[in-house]
Parts: sequence; structure tokens; C-alpha cells
Amino acid sequence: MRAFFPAFLISACATLLSAQQPEATMRHVTIWSDGTRMAGDLYLPGDLKESEKRATILFCAGTGGVKKGNGALYANRFVKEGFVVLAFDYRGWGESDCKLMLPEPMPNADADGTVTVKAKPVRWQMDMADQTLDIRCAISFLMGEPCVDSGRIGLFGTSYGGGLVVWVAGNDPRVRCVVSQVPGMGGGRPPAALKYANELAIKQARGETEPVPIETGKLGGKMAAYAQMRANPAKGIGYNAIEAAAKITVPTMILVAEKEDLMSNDENGRRAFQALQKNYVKSEYHVLEGIGHYGVYKAKFEEATKLAADWFHLHLDAHLKTP
Repeated sequence: MRAFFPAFLISACATLLSAQQPEATMRHVTIWSDGTRMAGDLYLPGDLKESEKRATILFCAGTGGVKKGNGALYANRFVKEGFVVLAFDYRGWGESDCKLMLPEPMPNADADGTVTVKAKPVRWQMDMADQTLDIRCAISFLMGEPCVDSGRIGLFGTSYGGGLVVWVAGNDPRVRCVVSQVPGMGGGRPPAALKYANELAIKQARGETEPVPIETGKLGGKMAAYAQMRANPAKGIGYNAIEAAAKITVPTMILVAEKEDLMSNDENGRRAFQALQKNYVKSEYHVLEGIGHYGVYKAKFEEATKLAADWFHLHLDAHLKTP
């Protein structure tokens, strides 16, 4: 005989059980990257037990993204799935400290090994060399966290960050799983662009132009909306996330927008996926229908994050410790 429970009673029990679930918590952390402090927010599942280790997702932002914005949006989504999540600001972005540029030669150090200088802050740079290092330092930070299973760290990167995580996954053996969303891979630059980057690098090295772009380097076209950002093509010489994809051996998912309006899916996500498939890497490629680049943050947010969360569950397993 099947027992019958009134709908209102089932609803009341579900509400009670939900109310008993502890809330996720967040704490601010400091991550060091090549001598510079980065600000991070570490999100912990509410049911995390003392001495328990969990699979962890590192969120890597796109152009102008910060931990208080999309970082918090995605961290709050993934922590509900049982993952530990870290969102952080790259050096010189958001709340993180930045490198300094000295207009004058550095004076000799004092007896205590310090110098007093007048310096310009180097902020809001799109610097692949620096930011791939920032991600790797964030991985190192996580590996020292008592609640993190260091053998189950996955990367989630979106837009500009989607290319960065592909590059890191191809070059850092500590990464166990990747989701790259509407990625800008930085590859396929035409000869004229490569020539310009090389000439700019020469001028920067010789002091014939700004060593780093502060007054120069503003973004154009649709990217001009990021007025605070500065691009430095010279720092992108040799950076190619599509080529890095050919070195990835861990499960990788790529999500693209059907009506992508900032870049070419063929030159970015699709080529990276083809490299993964050629090497028989466990990988998936999903086209989010009916949206442009920014649709992943609103119209298709639930669909995209469901795909990502399922991928992380499948390949990191949020609740079981590695042997």
C-alpha cells in the first residue's frame, strides 16, 4: 500500500529541510603573484565538514571582470553544487595591488633594504604573460588550502579568461578539468598584426614609447566600452591558446554563442575543440543558441552554468575525495 502525503505537507517538509541546510560562506584571501598581492574571495559550501577536502573551481574573469562582479555571480552558482570556488582579481585589476613603473632610475636601497620612489601604477592591463602567471599562482594558493583536494582543481574561464584557462591547462599539469566559455584565444593574428606587435615590443624595450601602455593602448570598436582597459600587443607575442589546446590532456568543455559578435567562433573555440578531438582528449563543444557574446551572463546563464556544473561533477566529482 502506498502512503499518501498531502501536497502542502510535502512542501512544508521540503521548506524545512532547505532551511536546515547551512549557508555557504565566503572569506577574503590574499594571493601572491610574483611579489604582488592579489585579492581573492574563497567560497565554501555550507555543508563542508572540518578536515574535509573538496573539488575546487577557480574562476577566471574576462575583460574588465572582477571578483565582485561575474566572479561572485559564478562562485555563488558553483558553490551551491558543493564545490569550493575561488574568484580573484588579476594583478592591477579590481581590488588587487599592481606593478609599478618608475619614471626615474631607482635609488639605492636603505640600510633595511627598502627604497622610496615616485611611481606610476600599472593597472587594467590585458597582459597574457602576467595573467596566466596570476592563474597559476591562484592554483598554488588553492593547493595549500586545507579544504581543497589538490588533485581535483578545475578552471572556469569566460571571454578573455576563456582563452587564458586553455593556455594554462595546456601548460600546467595541476589542472584536472576545464570549462572555457565564449573564449578569446589570441591566435590566428594576421601578419600585419604580428609585425605591429614586434615593432611595438622593440620600441617599448628601447624606451621609444611607453614601456607599458597607460596613455596609449585603449581598446577600439565594440571593446571601447572598457575605457579603463589597456591592450599591449607586445605582451602577446608567442601567446596562442589554440596551440596550447593541442597540449591539453584533461577533460575540456568549450561553450560558444551562436551569434558571437566580438570574435570568430571558427578561429577560437572551434579550432581549439578540433585540436582536442585530434588528440582524443575527452571534450565537448556546445553552441548556445540565439545569443551573442554577452548572452551567457543573462539569457543563457542557467543553461551554460548547468552544462559547466555537470561537466565539473562528472570529471572532478564534487563530493568524493581522490584516492
